[in-house]
Amino acid sequence: MTSTNVRKDAEDSGPSGYAAARLRLLQEGARSGPPRRSALAELTDDWLSGLFTAGNEQVRGVSLIAVGGYGRSELSPRSDLDLVLLHDGSDPGAVATLADRIWYPVWDLGLALDHSVRTPAEARKTAAEDLKVQLGLLDARHIAGDLGLTTGLRTAVLADWRNQAPKRLPELQELCAERAERQGELQYLLEPDLKEARGGLRDATTLRAVAASWLADAPREGLDDARRRLLDVRDALHLTTGRATDRLALQEQDQVAAELGLLDADTLLRQVYEAARVIAYASDVTWREVGRVLRSRAVRPRLRAMLGGGKPVAERSPLAEGVVEQDGEVVLARAARPDRDPVLPLRAAAAAAQAGLPLSLHAVRRMAAGGRPLPTPWPAEAREQLVTLLGSGRPTIEVWEALEAEGLITRMLPDWERVRCRPQRNAVHIWTVDRHLIETAVRASEFTRRVHRPDLLLVAALLHDIGKGWPGDHSVAGEIIAKDVAARIGFDRDEVAVLAALVRHHLLLVDTATRRDLDDPATVRSVAEAVGSQGTLELLHALTEADALATGPAAWSSWRGSLVADLVKRVSAVLAGDDPDEPEAAAPTAEQERLAIEALATGGPVLSLRAQTEPPVDAQPSGDPEPLGVELVIAVPDQPGVLPAVAGVLAVHRLTVRTAELSTQELPDGVEGAVLLLNWRVAAQYGSLPQAARLRADLVRVLDGSLDVAARLAERDAAYPRRRGVIAPPARVTVAAAASRHATVIEVRAQDAPGLLFRIGRALEDAGVRMRSAHVSTLGANAVDAFYVTDGKGVPLGAGEAASVARKLEETLRG
Repeated sequence: MTSTNVRKDAEDSGPSGYAAARLRLLQEGARSGPPRRSALAELTDDWLSGLFTAGNEQVRGVSLIAVGGYGRSELSPRSDLDLVLLHDGSDPGAVATLADRIWYPVWDLGLALDHSVRTPAEARKTAAEDLKVQLGLLDARHIAGDLGLTTGLRTAVLADWRNQAPKRLPELQELCAERAERQGELQYLLEPDLKEARGGLRDATTLRAVAASWLADAPREGLDDARRRLLDVRDALHLTTGRATDRLALQEQDQVAAELGLLDADTLLRQVYEAARVIAYASDVTWREVGRVLRSRAVRPRLRAMLGGGKPVAERSPLAEGVVEQDGEVVLARAARPDRDPVLPLRAAAAAAQAGLPLSLHAVRRMAAGGRPLPTPWPAEAREQLVTLLGSGRPTIEVWEALEAEGLITRMLPDWERVRCRPQRNAVHIWTVDRHLIETAVRASEFTRRVHRPDLLLVAALLHDIGKGWPGDHSVAGEIIAKDVAARIGFDRDEVAVLAALVRHHLLLVDTATRRDLDDPATVRSVAEAVGSQGTLELLHALTEADALATGPAAWSSWRGSLVADLVKRVSAVLAGDDPDEPEAAAPTAEQERLAIEALATGGPVLSLRAQTEPPVDAQPSGDPEPLGVELVIAVPDQPGVLPAVAGVLAVHRLTVRTAELSTQELPDGVEGAVLLLNWRVAAQYGSLPQAARLRADLVRVLDGSLDVAARLAERDAAYPRRRGVIAPPARVTVAAAASRHATVIEVRAQDAPGLLFRIGRALEDAGVRMRSAHVSTLGANAVDAFYVTDGKGVPLGAGEAASVARKLEETLRG
């Protein structure tokens, strides 16, 4: 039966005819989605128009209007009918009679009805008082009666909305936030509310209202399709349940999937999550733009007065090479070239997460459209920026979602596609697989002070469930995938082996601790054999806790934690005999020996500054080389204060220390004196490297006391206060027991920051200890440093003195 015949039946047969025509329409297998919703709205329009004009009574100055979803012609099978009977106030009695003639047949059919009778002035007044009423009227659509009356109200309501938008949009944003807090995020819920949850149909409608204000508009790409998908799922839910419900309950998901012609409930949920993710991301971008516009409107009059009426120039603050902050967002610098800088997306993302700022939509789309793919294996900087991003705590989530929205994550990590938006049908899990992996990295960032290799911990957190996109045991499949991903990222063979082991055994500790007898030596021995080393055990312990905390409240408790800690202690005892002795110092190179002799001869510091490069793996013969970093070698006659002096000079020149080694240089026979040799790998935070001669000149001045580095750094910090970004875990300083027979090893784990190494070196000098050697590394945003110190006589510190030094250093770094 055609839609024309269906409407004719409704007109001819009254309410019963409408009910029959409605039923036939909903049972048509050939029509679904937007065509069916539109046809249902048109059928209902015809029926209500007939009710409006029944009896040939002419009621002047009255119109019947559809609002809300019905106003948008989006009637689902069990949708409410949202109606307004608008009148000019000239004949209230006739209007009341007309209202009864329309409302009662609707109620008699058992249809849900949201109705009101108002004059235009009353409608505008109610809209001004009730934001929900105003949002509904924005979608007002004429059904019957006085078209001029309807048009006048629509025009007035839109004008009111645009005039009041600066005041009402913040109110609307607050309502959206409160609703999200109550209902949760649609893209992660196992039984989501398709309408009210964050990223649902209510948010999609809100984006239409924001666009109608003319203050901001949502990113359009994919938004209409996402909204259509959610409406289709709601239609199927109404048809399978026979109820006006928006909650997609577990027991109904298979039926809904079948109604939509989908493979199974998991496929259904994945489509729902993908749609919700598009809407949620569009909402985030839109509300940021609203905030920016409203702030600029508030500030612009004052700026114009200060600048004599000229147009203000947006301030741009550098964050990293090719990345700046502008208007509270991270954008690309004017000179940035995504087509020539494959690391730019990761560098921008890491800078945004560290600063606690969102990535600009324009910047992400520019990098996605014109970016150059990363070579295989990745350059060292790309790996470091990924680790920095993963270690940035909560801000990582928003930045990651921005990259994922434009396909950058799956471009860099193709295996991510299989876990993206994948549901977990497990009451313990509260997230999809991909969000769980990011949540685990966020949790792991809190434990980076507990491990020697925080970079391996963070990457293992990202990959530990990557096998859930494949058949079989996800730990076994994940081990294979992790090996491939880790090698592609650029980890060496030993590091790849550790990451693979962490992924393969990420459930080992908690499963063994809660399911096996820990007093049985065979239990502990089997875990020790699987883990293999103290370093891997340390990482696995932290990963286990991060994984459990990111799963949900039911996955971790103090009891479970104590069982796992007990198992780790027992396994560590078994592995203790395998600990390697303190490594021997490497023989100096010819250049290092030359610099040491020259330093002794001149009585001052000498240095060598040399960039290291290698051609990219996939480069053409004319391709530019990929930077590996800059090697800085410094030789200084043995004297107090060398480490803080050098570290301070590097901080003043905005050089980031990636690795550093300090040792006493053994000179050739016949050469008297002692020289300290410092071998660094550094990188400019942004801009070009300083000249070696300038570095040397400043180092001479620091050593002779004519340059106060501490004052210079304090002045700079005062001039450029730190942005409010990620709140890092506090620094942790420990004494490594029995790590060396010749010195006391002080270990420092802290958030990397300009001047950090300077502060550490100066604190150790103030403690009166003698530094035998230092081993400094920066892994992502984490500094992991070990300092081999002795007393003035060259022997290890006593236990009490060592603990005192560690405690004072920790207080200094936390102060």
